[in-house]
Amino acid sequence: MNRKTSRLHRLQGATPRALAVATAAALAVTAMAPTAQASSHREAPFITTAPKVDASDFYMFRSYEAGRADYVTLIANYQPLQDPYGGPNYFSLDPNALYEIHIDNNGDAKEDISFQFRFRNTLAANGAGVSLPIGGKSVGIALLQAGTVSQVRDANLQLAETFTLDIVRGDRRSGNRQSVTQAAGGSATFDKPVDNIGVKTIADYPAYAARHLHSVNIPGCAQPARVFVGQRQDPFAVNLGTIFDLVNAPVAVITDAALINAAPNVLANKNVTSLALEVPRACLTAGDDVIGGWTTASLRQGRLLDGAPGSGHQVTEKPGGAWTQVSRLGMPLVNEVVIGLKDKDRFNAARPSGDAQFIDYVTHPTLPALLEIALALPNAAPTNFPRNDLVTTFLTGIAGVNQPRNVTPSEMLRLNTAVAPVPFAQQNRLGIVGNLLASGSDNAGYPNGRRPKDDVVDISLVAVMGGLCVANGTTNALGLGTACTPAAVPLGATAFRLHDAVDQAVVPLLPGFPYLNHPIPGSR
Repeated sequence: MNRKTSRLHRLQGATPRALAVATAAALAVTAMAPTAQASSHREAPFITTAPKVDASDFYMFRSYEAGRADYVTLIANYQPLQDPYGGPNYFSLDPNALYEIHIDNNGDAKEDISFQFRFRNTLAANGAGVSLPIGGKSVGIALLQAGTVSQVRDANLQLAETFTLDIVRGDRRSGNRQSVTQAAGGSATFDKPVDNIGVKTIADYPAYAARHLHSVNIPGCAQPARVFVGQRQDPFAVNLGTIFDLVNAPVAVITDAALINAAPNVLANKNVTSLALEVPRACLTAGDDVIGGWTTASLRQGRLLDGAPGSGHQVTEKPGGAWTQVSRLGMPLVNEVVIGLKDKDRFNAARPSGDAQFIDYVTHPTLPALLEIALALPNAAPTNFPRNDLVTTFLTGIAGVNQPRNVTPSEMLRLNTAVAPVPFAQQNRLGIVGNLLASGSDNAGYPNGRRPKDDVVDISLVAVMGGLCVANGTTNALGLGTACTPAAVPLGATAFRLHDAVDQAVVPLLPGFPYLNHPIPGSR
């Protein structure tokens, strides 16, 4: 077995259900249509009614900032498709919601560690807000700000956004809950920066945001961690608008490597809100270097709306009942184009331990067949059913790369924390798949976790259309089963050339935590 084949054996796949998903996503990008979706934006019927708890992307990777290699970065993005000029209220998070990042560190498809974020949005002056003297009366202003803003809890800022962070070990609802606190001072309350209103209000947003990057103590961890919650430029590069228009993209474009950046990234002018944590990796593992991660958001089962609300901020709703999960995201793009429409809300409410109910969507994916129709390419879909080439990577992790010692098949992002991080400049945009094709040394990318630079769309395209079976060959070198052969892939080697014409690697990013670029201002 030569070097490339041996490394392919370790890879064993390109992505999971996310692969299938990304496929459709990627193809759409080329069409350059004005309508944009993204990695997991508005993916299910119910979540379209609750954008504040809509998760768009989840990242999990060994920190590649200089001097931080012993840390793992977790980033959960919420409230997607934010227009920078979205005033006057902008995009505060929901104080009636519970936002969580979960870690499974023993492969049983159940959370062992959960980081829980709760938000509080209050007006200045003990809820009275900021007022101005108008004709002898003190009248509350209509805007968030009464002047320029530069400091934490700036006197000119009418709205104060704060949050608490708890760590729960064991079951997310009944486990042992402890507060994460400021490393300096011990406070359990953290300030969140206001969104990037514009350069006149906040002249130096990077400096302002940096004042909200917190060093924290996590109970049970020997070293401090870091947390940042705030608006960021959307880090995902894709144009999904045309994917839902029967993939209005020419095949000649998406199979030409010279056109990898032929289409504009329509998300380049959108912002999101990031919940970012950097945690010592020793605090996340438990006898196995591989961890699984996903993010969820939950709302109370019921709510009572006040038809005559009093004065204040967000006082019209009184929630009650048990927490009910309404959003879930591990691997990218799963719910959009893999899960059937009838089960999208069900998937968002499910836990990984119950994923057996969705197995047919992975073993017998509909996306390749839909692409046949949309692209007028009859008989182009792989025929190796069940699609174990997707199941292995998607539900169990890749043997020898990011598969736990004892694994319960389930959908989540899996990371081998023993794989050393790679500096940004040396990262292969195609993750492990690109590293394999280039005979390189970057095994720290998707689907072994996910970094902001990883082009999950292109990686997924290759896998969903059978590229891994082509690599598997006739000798079953990848261990994907005898049905996974080149004969089962009508596209043949063309599957390796698939891309979405939008280059994830050119999205602007920061060199260190929280890694995602500063948000686009409302005015410049």
